[in-house]
Amino acid sequence: MLPLHAGPGDQIAPFTPLRLLTAWTFEPVLLAVIIAAGALYLYGVRQLRKRGDKWPVGRTVAFVGLGLGSAVIATQSALGTYDTVLLSVHMAQHMVLSMLTPLMMALGAPVTLALRTLPQRPRKWLLSVLHSRIAKVACFPLIGFTLFVLSPWVLYFSGIYDATLRSTALHDLLHFHFVLVGSLFFWPLLGIDPVPGRVIYPFRLIMTFLTLPFHAFLGITIMSANKLIAEDWYTSFERSWPPSPLHDQFIAGGLLWGSGDIVGLVFFGVLFVQWVRDSQREARREDRRLDRLEEQARRAEQTPR
Repeated sequence: MLPLHAGPGDQIAPFTPLRLLTAWTFEPVLLAVIIAAGALYLYGVRQLRKRGDKWPVGRTVAFVGLGLGSAVIATQSALGTYDTVLLSVHMAQHMVLSMLTPLMMALGAPVTLALRTLPQRPRKWLLSVLHSRIAKVACFPLIGFTLFVLSPWVLYFSGIYDATLRSTALHDLLHFHFVLVGSLFFWPLLGIDPVPGRVIYPFRLIMTFLTLPFHAFLGITIMSANKLIAEDWYTSFERSWPPSPLHDQFIAGGLLWGSGDIVGLVFFGVLFVQWVRDSQREARREDRRLDRLEEQARRAEQTPR
């Protein structure tokens, strides 16, 4: 078993397909946060059902099963166990926490659930936060987009990433950073929760499409780099098992390129489906409005003068 934060002085077992399935290392702080978030969400769903209200099962599955579940896999499975040993494993973890986890959590609409279940005073506090200037700035789509596409460049081509490898606290904060930045990007664009920053669907699709070349360019840059990221850290392990540090970095860049495009296209598809459904709802509302106007005109004609 590797320690919670494996370093060069630790005995590192080779990363094999079997270890990918069995090398689980539980980090108490991260696991406690994930369990607490899931428990609060399920409690809210239970409260709704107790008073006879319905809550879509798909939202619960998205938030708890896919959103929090992917966070557990990213931080507690072999991805969390080897994330300080292999850059490629860290990059897979990065993609899960910054893209898949926030996307699925957003589809679970936790803010909407909170507004429907919180007592009056906490509900007012939450509404005050949502309507605050800070929330409007943080959820402004261009802010989330900028953080989402630029923060990986700053992370990997400065001393920040190396510092997170040498500090357990910074390493855990990095996981929260991935989820937070992903949430600031995805949640306003999905438009399920009543968060600030909602824009029209064509603009949402354009912003989603623009993220694809940024991830591809960063991935290609990492793949083609001759200098290792956090070189002193990774070479000090002196591993005798593959891949070599340089080849591992090549794999990491490929994962960033490929997985970024895949998740981006999934998000593109989700937005397109939402757009179609919203257009259908708007068409039904317009049909009902026209029917009411037609009925009023018919009654006016039948009324004796």
